[in-house]
Amino acid sequence: MGRILTILVFNLLLGFFPMRTASRWWFMSQVFQLGSKAICNHAAGLPNFELCRKNPDVMKSIGKGAKLGIEECQRQMRDERWNCFTVPQDFSVFGKVLKIASRETAFVYAITSAGVVHEVAKACIRGDLKNCFCNKTELRSARADFKWSGCYDHIAHGIEVAKFFVDSDERQNDARAKMNLHNNLVGRTVVKNRTAVNCLCHGPSVSCVMQTCYRSLAPFSAVSRHLREKYDKSVLVTIDQKGEKLVVANQKAKNESSRESLVFLQKSPDYCVPNPDLNLPGTTGRVCYNGNTTTAAGNGTCGTLCCGRGFNAIRVKEEYKCNCSFVWCCDVKCSTCKGTVEKNVCKSLKEYISEGNGKIKKDAETAMIKQSRKEKNKNQSALRRSDNDNRELKTIKG
Repeated sequence: MGRILTILVFNLLLGFFPMRTASRWWFMSQVFQLGSKAICNHAAGLPNFELCRKNPDVMKSIGKGAKLGIEECQRQMRDERWNCFTVPQDFSVFGKVLKIASRETAFVYAITSAGVVHEVAKACIRGDLKNCFCNKTELRSARADFKWSGCYDHIAHGIEVAKFFVDSDERQNDARAKMNLHNNLVGRTVVKNRTAVNCLCHGPSVSCVMQTCYRSLAPFSAVSRHLREKYDKSVLVTIDQKGEKLVVANQKAKNESSRESLVFLQKSPDYCVPNPDLNLPGTTGRVCYNGNTTTAAGNGTCGTLCCGRGFNAIRVKEEYKCNCSFVWCCDVKCSTCKGTVEKNVCKSLKEYISEGNGKIKKDAETAMIKQSRKEKNKNQSALRRSDNDNRELKTIKG
């Protein structure tokens, strides 16, 4: 009974205080090309500013890692209602939607943290970082026909930098901070676990009398695919009664484990319709597929993206490369052609209502009224609950 009460109180508090400051380092994905000095100027006031000042060479790699993570996030989610969109000229990059502790927020934290590990490790291999000592000494194993070679500590350095820099943005010790730190760790761990071992054979006619092996980074696309799988299986958690650690919210789901999973605290918002308060654009105008033409069933189809509102078939003129030919030695030249293509785009709610769908109109109006009342009475409700609790406490004491 006590556990159920704790979960109810926790979810109630999240309902009243859903917005907190999202991670602020993602902006580096937009300014890293300006150089480390510009990055550090933008980072003034952040908890990781000191790292920026003392290690300017690593900041460009962190910015590239953030950009890599965001681009892969958008690639993985391109056919979903939430497509990892960014908000132009917004310091937080993603706007207000990631202030909600949803599964989408969990995915962004994990994939951007992984991106930093990946890019810092690559910079370490190239010798771009003055404080990264890529050990290339050969390590012989117990087997005489086998030896390790190459740069084998670059991933550890990437993990160390990502942990120090990305995690330092979490200055609180609440449930949301614990969620963010957990998902950051999951992202770093996936990069570490997805490394590949490559071996070269030596001997007569490449007979493998001797093998030289080295550990290398997996392509980041492989990392992002693995994180996408974790997103699909992400686990709803809550804080324990002591407020010390996150635990699985649904104890009936015995097979669920949050240790290596992405975790989230709140249900996702409605991505179908625009929500200015959360910088949500909705899915109106999104290009969709009329039929199951994508690799994963349902993804990107008009039935999924348009949220039941239907779609319009339009014809648009587009430019594309054509008549390409190889030019010796190292170039490909193409012509630019124009053509008309047919696309399906999701209808807006207004269009759907105007077509005589009275029920959806009534539901939409009801939802708007409820939302308005909710915002208006939120503080009053909190005060009433507080007064009721005080009266009950006085009664118990009496």
